[in-house]
Parts: sequence; structure tokens; C-alpha cells
Amino acid sequence: MARQAQVTLKSPAEQRAMRVAGRLAADVLDMIAPRVLPGITTGELDRICHDFIVDVQKAIPAPLNYKGFPKSICTSINHVVCHGIPGERQLRGGDIVNLDITVIKDGFHGDTSRMFLVGDCSVQARRLCSIGFEAMWLGIRKVAPGQRLGDLGHTIQQYVESQGYSVVREYCGHGIGRGFHEDPQVLHYGEPGTGLEIEPGMTFTVEPMVNAGKRQVRLLGDGWTVVTKDHSLSAQWEHTLLVTTDGFEVLTLGSADRART
Repeated sequence: MARQAQVTLKSPAEQRAMRVAGRLAADVLDMIAPRVLPGITTGELDRICHDFIVDVQKAIPAPLNYKGFPKSICTSINHVVCHGIPGERQLRGGDIVNLDITVIKDGFHGDTSRMFLVGDCSVQARRLCSIGFEAMWLGIRKVAPGQRLGDLGHTIQQYVESQGYSVVREYCGHGIGRGFHEDPQVLHYGEPGTGLEIEPGMTFTVEPMVNAGKRQVRLLGDGWTVVTKDHSLSAQWEHTLLVTTDGFEVLTLGSADRART
């Protein structure tokens, strides 16, 4: 029997705390963006982000020691779908890399990720990142009270597959708040009119993983790194949302996006 989702609706005070955490997570990505260049190692990116979160933001990097994860951010390059562990790997021109940032501030989590194009990338890599970005936003724009999570997932799946790409099904968005991963699960595929009804006060992530090839993935021996089975490129973007009485609020907009709103 399916497990009943235990969704926590956030109070106005909790929503304010979530806004702060979301802004801090976005600020980390804004800070690190100019440093995502050929020659830097993923371990250096992790160290810079860790020090910024701890020393400047006076916050906590949520991934560090979460269920044994050894680093403060995730760095997923090319065919790595998610949960890439920072280390000695140097970025090279033509790479695409996802940096996934989650911070804890005053007990609440903010979670966001972006794709970065390193140096001169192929047309295919640029298109994949663009399609992944648009897929996330198409899903986000379906969020409103009375809609169902299946509407969101269906919109993402339909768009991605219409572009000749595929959506990873083993990993999904999630509720977030005092917990890193709360209910509900937010699938990036599905049928309209199905799934949990969206309510004001919900906070969750939308973070589709889009593969240039087939949707199947495999987990590497480190127990964390997920890669495409066919070695095709993968791209992911992520925002944390608050459901409002008439729609949604994106809590993790970067400075450039905030300037446009």
C-alpha cells in the first residue's frame, strides 16, 4: 500500500525563514559562478563554497555528512546526473557541470542548483542545458493551489520528450523545510489530474534531470554518484518554491533573476 504523504504547511514565520535560507543558497551560486572555469578542480569549488557558507553566511552546508556524504556541495559533470562528489577532477573546456547547493540557516533549508558551461561547449551541450532550464520553469509555472503534482510532472515530461530528450525517473524533487528531504515527492513525469493536490504553505523543489540519451541511470560504487547508463550528457536545474494563495514564489532566485522580477 502506498505511504501517505505527511506534508507540513509552513506558517508565515517559517515562510520568512525559508526565504532567508533560499536567498543564501542562491547567493552561493552567484558567488561561485565566476570561478567555474577550465583548470579549477571540483574540490576547490567545494572548498570555496564551504568557506563562504560557514564563514560569511554563518550557515551550515547541508550535504556535508548528510547520510555520509563527504563534501559540502555536489558537482555533477557531463554524464553525471546528480550527487557527484567533489575531488581532484579539473574542469575542462567543453564540460558542463551542475553545482547543487543546500544551506541551513536558523534550522531551515534552501536548495538550488544551476548548470554551468565551461569554456566553449558544443551546440548539443548548450541545447541540453537550455531545454533543462525551460523544463524546470514550465513545471514551476504549473504550481498553484488546486493543481496536482501530476500536472507539473506531465508538463515537464511532455516538453522534454517533445525535444527528443528523456526525464530521469529514479530521482525527483521533494518537500523541504526543517528537513532536507520532506514530503511530498515531486516527480518530473506523470499524468495530469493525478498526485497530491497543491496547497498554500507547501515548500518543495522542482529539479528535473534531463538526459540527452535514454532515461536509464546507474549508481556508481561510491554509493552517491549517479550517471547515465548510455554515457549521454545530463543537465539539471533546481529551485525551491513556496506555494502562495494565488500561485508560487521562487525562494532561490539569483541576483540576475531577482533584478528582472
